[in-house]
Amino acid sequence: MKILKNIGVALVIGLGCVLTNRSAAQGNSYNIIPYPSALIARQGVFTITNSTRIDVSAGKFANEVVQLNELIQRGLGTKLKLGKGAKTIKLNLDASLPAEGYKLTITPLNVAISAATSAGMFRAVETIRQLLPVGLQSKTGHLKALTLPALNITDKPEYAWRGMHLDVSRHFFSISYLHKFIDLMALYKMNKFHLHLTDDQGWRVEIKKYPLLTQQGAWRTFNNQDSACMKKAKDNPDFEIDKSHIIKRDGKTLYGGYYTQEQLKELVAYAATKHIEIIPEIDMPGHMMAAITAYPYLTCNGENKFGELFSKPICPCNETTYEFAQNIFDEIMQIFPSQYIHIGGDEVDRTDWAKSAECKAMMEREGIKDLAGLHSYFINRMEKYFNSKGKKLIGWDEVIEGGISPTATIMYWRTWVPDAPVKAAKNGNKVIMAPGEPLYFDNPADQYSLYKVYHFNPIPAKLNKEEAKAIIGAQANIWTEMIPSERRADYMMMPRMTALAERLWNGNADNYDSYLKRLTGQYKRLDALNVHYRLPDIPNIVNENVFTDKAVLTITKPLADMTIRYTTDGSLPQNTSNVLPTSLTINKPVNIKLAAFTPNGSRGDIYTINYRQQSLAAAVSAQTTAGLKCDYYKAFFKQTSMIEAKKPDSSFIANNIIVPASVNAPSFALIYKGYIDVPQTGIYTFYLTCDDGGILKIADRMVVDNDGLHSAQERNGQVALEKGLQPFVLKFIEGGGGFALKLKYSFNGSARAEVPSSWFKN
Repeated sequence: MKILKNIGVALVIGLGCVLTNRSAAQGNSYNIIPYPSALIARQGVFTITNSTRIDVSAGKFANEVVQLNELIQRGLGTKLKLGKGAKTIKLNLDASLPAEGYKLTITPLNVAISAATSAGMFRAVETIRQLLPVGLQSKTGHLKALTLPALNITDKPEYAWRGMHLDVSRHFFSISYLHKFIDLMALYKMNKFHLHLTDDQGWRVEIKKYPLLTQQGAWRTFNNQDSACMKKAKDNPDFEIDKSHIIKRDGKTLYGGYYTQEQLKELVAYAATKHIEIIPEIDMPGHMMAAITAYPYLTCNGENKFGELFSKPICPCNETTYEFAQNIFDEIMQIFPSQYIHIGGDEVDRTDWAKSAECKAMMEREGIKDLAGLHSYFINRMEKYFNSKGKKLIGWDEVIEGGISPTATIMYWRTWVPDAPVKAAKNGNKVIMAPGEPLYFDNPADQYSLYKVYHFNPIPAKLNKEEAKAIIGAQANIWTEMIPSERRADYMMMPRMTALAERLWNGNADNYDSYLKRLTGQYKRLDALNVHYRLPDIPNIVNENVFTDKAVLTITKPLADMTIRYTTDGSLPQNTSNVLPTSLTINKPVNIKLAAFTPNGSRGDIYTINYRQQSLAAAVSAQTTAGLKCDYYKAFFKQTSMIEAKKPDSSFIANNIIVPASVNAPSFALIYKGYIDVPQTGIYTFYLTCDDGGILKIADRMVVDNDGLHSAQERNGQVALEKGLQPFVLKFIEGGGGFALKLKYSFNGSARAEVPSSWFKN
């Protein structure tokens, strides 16, 4: 893929004359993401021609002048000369402005940009990029002039850490894709790139002292994740494994790859021109199978395999382990000048440590009480080494369990341990928020994803104002077990990253409607950048539909230039498939597959819509009291069908479909039973959100099947009901690691709402 070193941006679709600031929830006529702290529209435009000059003090903002001039050159075909002129773009040093903050004043006569730092000046250049025509990205040197709208902007970020993470270990990505990733981050004013370089599945960075790490550890045979991707690729080419990362060696087909130190040094230098800091992660003591394959002495017993949940870790009780780790990080520090080194430290199977005579001796010698303390001993010792080299340690939030130095930075990800960031902040640690929900961008996106990311609050509610200062920002993580291609990585990242970018830059969630409008204006820019983004959702899709006589399918296109195409023969919609009419009458059972297509042929998500003819379920008669009976099972289940083979541990009355605080087993199941008292006869749609799984039956009919172990996802379905009491059963399982359970409904196509507690009877 071609390295995209000059990202062009959005078309200005109009000029307004309103003052917009962070507290305003109104729309705007500038497609800028993230939106500035304050923007005042003025009359007129500033025109850039070959005679325009860039005026900057000698020795100041040299990189930013280059970045600005490269942008302008794409439009005019030539760079602007430096110096004073009749019309100038002046770059001013203003030490009073905050770091990364800037002021931008555009009048018909000149442009003035002020900043205290080079980073602030670069953020201003990115704003100018978004004010120039999107055509800059796909054309070079075809315009006689460029125009910028007259306005005043005062801008600064709310959070210092605005990060994106990419795992290149599970599936590998070309160095050119990492350039593209950096370009997109810069475009939206993100500033921290967390590069996950090693894991069980692959070692991706050249270490000259240990050449087997890449000779052996960078390559593997296909695994179960590859097989799952290959299966999905039959319907979606985004899941095709990149053939450029497949080799033949000794009669075996191997997948993998790695980056040389020179490649990574060049990448770091490139990112620095965009004021993006690359933070390397070398994950240890767990997630080290790729390294242990090459150097088996690293474990306590020489074994290299998976335990009950995670792989065998390296041994923290042998000095050879620390010699190995320090040698690794010495070379990493020569590649990455970042002030931070991420050591991972998560998901460690400590079983072998408990069996090791060396570990027992060390624990006694060092006064370590338990295995969590031994884990922390390793992390703390490595932090001291990092500090001796002028570096700061970052670890996933597990590292706080056995005690951690307050100088370490904690990256929070375990949503099911909500007190972890609170504990870290109160301990004096700096905290980066990266919770799996909603900031794991490898989790499939749905119609609520942008809303959840945009409204994510990095500050835990239990922190007071002073303690909240420990939260330095947030980042989204992209783990790549099920992301085998660069196209799929684009799709999972965009446009969710734009929502996070605005949230972290602006610091509030008041401008969501305006954001959605501005996002619509960003899609053409992403098209020009060859970004395979996820198309907007088709709204109000119900997957399992019923009708008594007939139904009418009507679809609202999320973008005006989209075309909705469909099939009824089970095949996937293609560019040649039938166009869905404005309304489609359904009078017999049918399976419809539909998708939205853009003018350039990009296809959105494929929706499967089933229609079944169903008679109205007759209401039943029963003596009832308020609420549903709920049986509570303290056990692990993979499917809801497995629950009733066991006896419940307890029962209670539930007035709504909410997991009460008293249900606190790490893995559990709930069965809600009784009746639902529906007030009208007609077609009811139910929306069931589960993490992990659940099913809903009403009138002994399957309404929603959302079973299995998975992250939070919504499924929906319909049922035809007569007014009155209808038998109701909802089964829910939680496998561990955090749960979600919500139930909403709509009637005959009305807006969805919470199911009233007064409807539930037993």
